[in-house]
Amino acid sequence: MPKVKVLSRNPDDYVRETKHDIHKVPRNYDPSLHPFEAPREYVRALNATKLERVFAKPFLGSLEGHTDSVHCMRNHPTNLSTVVSGGCDGTVKLWDLSTRACQRSIQAHKGFVRGLCMDKSGQFLFTVGDDKAIKKWRTFPDANETSPKPLNTIIGKNMFISIDHHWKEPKYATCGSQVDIWDETHADPIRTYSWGSDSIHNIKFNPVETYMLGSCTQDRNIILYDMRGAAPLRKVVMEMRTNTIAWNPMEAFTFTAANEDYNLYTFDMRNLKTALNVHMDHISAVVDVDYSPTGKEFVTGSFDKTIRIYNVDKGHSREVYHTKRMQHVSCVRWSLDNKYILSGSDEMNIRIWKANASEKLGKLNRREEASTLYNSKLKEKFQHHPQVKRISRHRHVPSLIYRETKTIRIQKESKKRKEHNRRKHSKPGSVPFKPERKKHILAEVE
Repeated sequence: MPKVKVLSRNPDDYVRETKHDIHKVPRNYDPSLHPFEAPREYVRALNATKLERVFAKPFLGSLEGHTDSVHCMRNHPTNLSTVVSGGCDGTVKLWDLSTRACQRSIQAHKGFVRGLCMDKSGQFLFTVGDDKAIKKWRTFPDANETSPKPLNTIIGKNMFISIDHHWKEPKYATCGSQVDIWDETHADPIRTYSWGSDSIHNIKFNPVETYMLGSCTQDRNIILYDMRGAAPLRKVVMEMRTNTIAWNPMEAFTFTAANEDYNLYTFDMRNLKTALNVHMDHISAVVDVDYSPTGKEFVTGSFDKTIRIYNVDKGHSREVYHTKRMQHVSCVRWSLDNKYILSGSDEMNIRIWKANASEKLGKLNRREEASTLYNSKLKEKFQHHPQVKRISRHRHVPSLIYRETKTIRIQKESKKRKEHNRRKHSKPGSVPFKPERKKHILAEVE
């Protein structure tokens, strides 16, 4: 005979003999707990999520003064309120973010300012442009300076497209037809690297392992270099061209590449055969990328006129910024205090955004700090609830981006369905499965 388990209770404990008897009600007498604690916290989390979207006003202001597109930007390494920008009109401008005023304007090059960087102290500024020149400037002008003049000028044989300074030593790297390592006290490069015949359009020093460099080439390669060696280390060939890379300031081996195929790829330099993560959501080429000082997030600028913020371990953006007048975004920077984002675009403006769209600026009192911390923990606790998740993820975007996103999603689903059907109706093993993290990587060469 089968055994059946049933709940049994003694009716004497729950049924009253007379109407004057008292019901036995099971209760939790712990004073720190409340019987409706979970429903109360859910309502508070929902209200906190709604208020976060209500107060999400990320745009703070703009810096106006360039007469052509803003092509590149750099943060001052020691001064939080100073940023330097270079434009397509050949001018370099020094901005004070606290007053939103231009402190200094230099007619640095004829043609585009292709790249700029500062030394570790921030006293000297290095620029390269279309006139095949590397120029060294004093960052802050002297009191008696009338017309700014470069401290040093080096004329090269070919055009320099990008420049970056070493994080600790008085050295910098330039790229164009090849990668050159320069000493600040020498007029000739101390080391030269070349791999392939196409031009190199971006170069970056690793902020942790400072002797490491990464570069992007026109023939779809990402090449890694070690300053201690005489030849490049390795390269990875992508399906489409990479515009720029950004090193994670907290993880020595990790970098993110902004690609022409609308995606970003995070790599571990020790294994370039597969990406650690693929970051989607843009609908046009990703032009620039920059990490936050914490290394947990990065910001991207795209040709689709939007700025997006990603968590390093997520494939989709947590935030998207856009305005009606902002055109193609050419450069983005995350401030060193982790609170602001700067973006330069084709309509000659540098815009200032909040890194956290709903964050209150200024000093908070203790009650406000406690309330903000409590609400953030509540949102984290209920983040997977459908209603909270729907409100926190919803963003208003321009109709063009909305329609194009839907079209790209349909195209991807169609490709996946086609690959699945081919694999299903083919000989086993004849149509191999390639995950998204390997699909766009053609080869790794050492």
